[in-house]
Amino acid sequence: MSVVLWVTVGLLGATILVGLFRVATAPDPASRAVVGDLVFFSGVGLIVLVGLLKTSAAAIDAALIASVLGILATVALARILTRGRR
Repeated sequence: MSVVLWVTVGLLGATILVGLFRVATAPDPASRAVVGDLVFFSGVGLIVLVGLLKTSAAAIDAALIASVLGILATVALARILTRGRR
């Protein structure tokens, strides 16, 4: 089980690095927003995996709160990019 978690940590870390590169090279703000969400939620996934490896309930709680805030930020950014249109 531990090996699977460490492989997943490596994959999420690689996803974050590729995402950060893509944020720097994205052609428009909407693409940057989508990739920024990918990087953010990959970071949340890393927090969850560290919580599982260390058996820390606080890390899981922090990841849940970060997920809710991330979803709210995504909705707010979508409203900003569309200038409030529905």
